[in-house]
Amino acid sequence: MSVRSSRFPRLALALLLLSLLSACATRQSPGGLDPVSLTRIESLIARMTVEEKVGQLSLYAPAAVDTVGNPQGARQSEEEQLAEIRAGRVTGLFNNEGLEGKRRAQQAAVKGSRLGIPLIFGADIIHGFRTVFPVPLAEAASWEPALAERTAHASAVEATADGFRWTFAPMVDIARDARWGRGIEGAGEDVYLGRQFAAARVRGFQGPELGRADAMLATPKHFAGYGAAEGGLDYNAVDLSERTLREVYFPPFRAAIDAGALSIMSAFNEIGGIPSNANRALLTGVLRDEWDYQGFVVSDYTADEELIAHGFAADGREAARRAFMAGTDVSMQSGLYMKYLPGLVASGEVPMSRLDDAVRRVLRVKQRLGLFDHPFRGLEDTPGPRFDAAAHQGLAREAAGRAIVMLRNDNDVLPLQKSGKRIALIGPFAGTEDLFGPWRIFPGQQAPMGIEQAVRQSLASPDLLTVVRGSNVETPIPGGIDAAVAAAREADVVLLSIGENEQMSGEARSRSDIEIPDAQQALAEAVAATGKPVVVLLRNGRALALRGAVRNARAILVTWFLGSQTGPAIADVLFGDINPSGRLPVSFPQTPGQVPYYYAHKRTGRPQLADAPATFYKARYLDATNDPAFAFGQGLGYARVRYDALEISPARMDWNGKTTVRARITNTGQRDAEEVAQLYIGNRAASVTRPVRELKGFRKLRIPAGQTATVEFTLTRADLTFIGQQMTPTVEPGQFDLWVGPSATGGLRTSMTLAPGD
Repeated sequence: MSVRSSRFPRLALALLLLSLLSACATRQSPGGLDPVSLTRIESLIARMTVEEKVGQLSLYAPAAVDTVGNPQGARQSEEEQLAEIRAGRVTGLFNNEGLEGKRRAQQAAVKGSRLGIPLIFGADIIHGFRTVFPVPLAEAASWEPALAERTAHASAVEATADGFRWTFAPMVDIARDARWGRGIEGAGEDVYLGRQFAAARVRGFQGPELGRADAMLATPKHFAGYGAAEGGLDYNAVDLSERTLREVYFPPFRAAIDAGALSIMSAFNEIGGIPSNANRALLTGVLRDEWDYQGFVVSDYTADEELIAHGFAADGREAARRAFMAGTDVSMQSGLYMKYLPGLVASGEVPMSRLDDAVRRVLRVKQRLGLFDHPFRGLEDTPGPRFDAAAHQGLAREAAGRAIVMLRNDNDVLPLQKSGKRIALIGPFAGTEDLFGPWRIFPGQQAPMGIEQAVRQSLASPDLLTVVRGSNVETPIPGGIDAAVAAAREADVVLLSIGENEQMSGEARSRSDIEIPDAQQALAEAVAATGKPVVVLLRNGRALALRGAVRNARAILVTWFLGSQTGPAIADVLFGDINPSGRLPVSFPQTPGQVPYYYAHKRTGRPQLADAPATFYKARYLDATNDPAFAFGQGLGYARVRYDALEISPARMDWNGKTTVRARITNTGQRDAEEVAQLYIGNRAASVTRPVRELKGFRKLRIPAGQTATVEFTLTRADLTFIGQQMTPTVEPGQFDLWVGPSATGGLRTSMTLAPGD
């Protein structure tokens, strides 16, 4: 009896300790790991040598694979790499396509290493894996974050079936300079829209629980300010105020973290003289201290080594120390951590506590992914399909169709008839090339269908279509214009497929001139001179400055890079099988000289008002207005709509209250409409100057022909927040203008007052 009773206090103490450990886990670990998992991780850390710890922070490309144009870093043979894995000196591999090599590598880690810590396999799954979806900028044109969540999930399903559990996406950089090629990977120029898509893509990749077999760890990138590179030149320096960083470039990252992201990639660029990869104020001050971020930070490809080229580190040892002590937990490809961190720890320049913290973050994420319990999940050599390819192709067609933006449709030249009219398809993008866009680095995709094939299949008779290339992308074709003009003269309508090829957008694809290449512009002018109605099918990965016959075409469809189902989606819109519902996520400038151009600009002390005559000594150009050629949010459907009956209630919002804004939208056409109603606000006066407008909400509505719908938005004090003079979120009472309309220009206008607080 006494023996039994003596056990009760011990049992109570054990339960108390278990309860405290569980509470600690819920509060401190990513997503609240259970006590058993935490104990496993701490036990591993206690048993690891310094080299094994550093190994968990060292990520590499697969052996004997060249990445064209990139530094090769610690390049090895496969046997050498497998030996490094067995020695516990590798945390994972990235972009290693196929199952067999991954199985060998995982076998070496789990069965061949001392501690058996599994590898994580990462990949650049930017807009699809086997199924190629529209590029992210195109998906943002749908103004449907839920659609992007679905395509991200489908990408995760496909990639995890090939053993990948980590994606280096989404890119959430705000991009306001169309010269920068990597804008194609993000959601465009707007903070609010960017936040919605950042969170949606994280949810799509990661799903409801990271431990699921089809979940991938998401990596919002590039922290921070990468999209503000000077001159739109990739990898270039960035010089931004702290206020701009906090108001424009940080919010999508915070949204991604709030959605559950546990990996973040640092940026290549410097900000104010400090490269992001070694910027402690960013990686520790903001991420850890302010946001309580619980995941890990991974460098971009050899970005730690590039601190030497920046002139920020004298050699590799200093580069490793600066990057690691700033908060970069995992080094990608350079090998600098493995080479130098053990010695830096031995010398005391890197505290063991810092090393353990980084390792702990990585191991916790591996645990969350289920890698310790299921290291070979997704690597099984099982027969049969691993995902529903047909369903994913259907989703790709839906996403592509909803990404297309119609900017002009004079005299209702669209939709086209499927019979009785002759069509000339002219330009370098009629076939199957240049459909996918950048970041298609894995083989095995289903062959896409181009515009020619899709249009022929849609027509009552395929003989109604004539196809002439006319010119190459950047060079003329001998006799090409003459052949194109002849085809146009024989046709009733011309489809002019022009723009950029895949090599003109993406990483390291900056352009100083964002106009249509001269050879294609000459083709467009010659075809337009025939007098036949021209429908421009714009292939592009950025906002373009359109001119001449292209800008003045009867109809313009922005078709981006739409992926596997490009041709069918374009045909769906051309022939009216679906109603174009996309809206621009970026402003199209009038001329290249206007860039960087974005709608949410400041007024200046001498603003050139849109409704005032142009005069000297105002903020304006001599040779262009300050207006865009096509505004952010702009897009047309096949049914016209009318906005009216704008109401606001109450017009004076209490400090802790809310205000409701309503407008009536009437479909005046003969077809059903899909309209993206947008709410903008403008602060008339504040202690810090504010943009002329800021998007604060949008709704995509389906309105039957002849019917009316009411759109409603609710505003609270939180929606009026800005970064004040003390660099903290601030709200000030005062007057605000509000607009409800179809784009960032025009719209119905009203005003409201925020009353002072008690």
